[in-house]
Amino acid sequence: MKLGSSLTNMFATVSGKSAAPRVGDRFARGGSFMRELDPLLIWSAVGLLLLGLVMVYSASIAIAEGSRFTNYQPYYFVARHAVFMAIGVGCGLLAFQLPMARWQQLAMPLFVAGVVLLIVVLIPGVGREVNGAQRWLSLGPVNLQPSELMKIFAALYAADYTVRKLDAMSSFKRGFLPMMAVILFVGFLLLREPDFGAFVVITTIAFGVLFLGGVNGRVFALLAIAAVIGFVTLILISPYRLERVLGFMDPWKDAFGKGYQLSHALIAFGRGEWFGVGLGASVEKLFYLPEAHTDFLLAVIAEELGFVGIIAVIAMFALLVQRAFVIGREAIRLERYFAGLVAQGIGLWIGVQSFINMGVNMGLLPTKGLTLPLMSFGGSSIVANCIALAILLRCDWEVRQLKRGVQP
Repeated sequence: MKLGSSLTNMFATVSGKSAAPRVGDRFARGGSFMRELDPLLIWSAVGLLLLGLVMVYSASIAIAEGSRFTNYQPYYFVARHAVFMAIGVGCGLLAFQLPMARWQQLAMPLFVAGVVLLIVVLIPGVGREVNGAQRWLSLGPVNLQPSELMKIFAALYAADYTVRKLDAMSSFKRGFLPMMAVILFVGFLLLREPDFGAFVVITTIAFGVLFLGGVNGRVFALLAIAAVIGFVTLILISPYRLERVLGFMDPWKDAFGKGYQLSHALIAFGRGEWFGVGLGASVEKLFYLPEAHTDFLLAVIAEELGFVGIIAVIAMFALLVQRAFVIGREAIRLERYFAGLVAQGIGLWIGVQSFINMGVNMGLLPTKGLTLPLMSFGGSSIVANCIALAILLRCDWEVRQLKRGVQP
């Protein structure tokens, strides 16, 4: 009863609505938990988070034990990852308490705050530079990566913009052009860091939500063509991006140079075969495969758990994305347009980013600095993913309440 009453008080404090006590009361009844939230969404997310924790430990133990940076502590990365997960879950619990109507009110201010953070991170002496990229803000013992938070803000802002401009979605000038200008400005800031991967994901989220919201089909087709031309141009005018593409096309041609990361990732996949070499038995993580616990975590999973492990990971991501789109579709059917578009925007984010990361690990896409959502080591990424999942669960909870005739 203490847990139920404390949850009730928390909901009442945050939302300030008379419906809030009903939320706490329902969660106080343990038997009704699975009827309040989508169990498939919950278990797929929990499965990815827990498997990610295990694999981050497995992939990082060698480098942590052999590095002066970690003070030769074998548990350095997994301990930090666990702390980030706990922070993410805590932030997610707070995010879940906010009604979707409140998230819609906050969409614009949060997006503006995200743009400000992207500007601040570019200020010399303020933003922290790592491996030639200035993407982080130092906050004492941890670093904040604004581009990760911007993915949430982009989904919220695009959904709010689409709902406000529903009557103008067929017009290029009034419906599409303002959003394009805003996203191009955000893209300019991201490319200054540079963070091409985040630019691709945020652009996909924003324009994907516009498409789902009913933007003119011909306009969207022209955008797709322009986007392809733009991405190709950005690659051609940037020597380091061009090198990555050339290295991706034939990693074995320069296996100790441009193709080093990909060649070792492919070796890891080859060693894993059907059932893997066993948990903890990876050879590639022993200082051969760079970023084994971050960008190339999937390669370590492939080596240690094999084809079966990779299929399990893909299945959990596919289920999570499918549930996001189902929740979004149900919300739209009940005329909760903002909630529905946000849910589908989050599904797009997780689906596209996981697809790119998997494609990079398997040699299907050029190397990009994108983590595997919910799994890879990275504080900002894990926290942002947990908040996004909490918002998605809030969408689902409100839809279920409406179906029962209860106003959330």
